[in-house]
Amino acid sequence: MARLFAVLAALAATGLPATAFADQPRPWQLGLQDAATPVMERIVNFHDALLVVISVIVAFVLALLLYVIFRFNEKRNPTPSRTAHNTLIEVLWTALPVIILIGITIPSIRLIWYADRTQDADMTIKAIGHQWYWSYEYPDNGNFTFDALLVPDSDLQPGQLRLLETDNRIVLPIDTNIRLLVTATDVIHSWAIPAFGVKLDTVPGRVNETWMRITREGTYYGQCSELCGIGHGYMPIAVEAVSKPAFDAWVAEAQVKFARADGAATRLAQGAAAN
Repeated sequence: MARLFAVLAALAATGLPATAFADQPRPWQLGLQDAATPVMERIVNFHDALLVVISVIVAFVLALLLYVIFRFNEKRNPTPSRTAHNTLIEVLWTALPVIILIGITIPSIRLIWYADRTQDADMTIKAIGHQWYWSYEYPDNGNFTFDALLVPDSDLQPGQLRLLETDNRIVLPIDTNIRLLVTATDVIHSWAIPAFGVKLDTVPGRVNETWMRITREGTYYGQCSELCGIGHGYMPIAVEAVSKPAFDAWVAEAQVKFARADGAATRLAQGAAAN
């Protein structure tokens, strides 16, 4: 206990506000990361509701167990009852769990349906898993693509997170319905951002789809969440959420920096034809 208090005191002494860790995992963290999308907000609400339900069930079972231990021990009940069946109790312990499961199933299915996809996407990005890094395509913003690789420990800058920082971050606008397409070129990976409530397998030869709408600016981190080989732990995901004007400015730069080779060849051919 003394060690725990010492660690907490050391963290407090850093002077960092609580929001400094809002969008990333933090030492000694309990609970989920702060929600940054409507999907994650619903996941958190569902999680909290289930926590109440299971706490009530655990408390009830514990109370019942203690009552049975105390009331029907050998001293208090030297001559045990020979009752083998009780219709009311048997109906209750069958019906009540069914009712509880139905009560959980309905909001669960609604949440799965809501998180599946959006019909009104403002833009699309595509994430492609490789052994062991990610590639990203922006088909609605100039069709450029880039790779995002782990920044090694020796190259980390102050403020960058070990095993979570990438050399090229994904940049996305806030308050925008974003369609996310995921696939892979070799084995199954999984694209996951806890603060977004997104965790979707990337399967070779198949394109899976989900969506997100980021509600606030910030930098968000995730990792590959499907065991994919020796480099599984070195496939981080870093997303920088910015305002729409800042995103437009980044797109203009990215179209030049990450221009596709086929697009460049096409432009050269068009220029040669014009001359």
